[in-house]
Amino acid sequence: MSEENSAVEKQFSIQKIYTKDMSFETPNSPQIFTEKWEPSVDFNLGTHVMPLENSMFEIALKVTITVKNGESTAYLVEVNQAGIFSLSGFSDAEMGPMVGSFCPNILFPYAREAISDLVTKGGFPQMLLAPVNFDALYSQHLQHAQQAPGSDSIN
Repeated sequence: MSEENSAVEKQFSIQKIYTKDMSFETPNSPQIFTEKWEPSVDFNLGTHVMPLENSMFEIALKVTITVKNGESTAYLVEVNQAGIFSLSGFSDAEMGPMVGSFCPNILFPYAREAISDLVTKGGFPQMLLAPVNFDALYSQHLQHAQQAPGSDSIN
């Protein structure tokens, strides 16, 4: 048996992509629609990984956006976009970037579209989220985890 044949083949597949949870709130409507629109945006992003059976993982990407107009909250939108991914044959060193960067990068366009739709249907100007560099975020997470051991989720 050659070394090539004895190596485990890496396999990746998307089993399912779905919206796990979403919410949209406009706590100061209808008054917020009568004010001059000068928004400030707070953007938060996090991921959660849950191992399933048979080399499957649920990866969830949570995007939370709070938009204020002056001191008033115009809206709060939260989307928890998830996917079930099959990952086998990857080393431990390769699994981190797969679940911490590669899979969230697949999920982000779905979350971005859901947020845009919710905001527009809520009566506000379209919210177009810029692309996210998940590789850089994962690297930052690793650096932070080295400084503060015991941290296991990417936020």
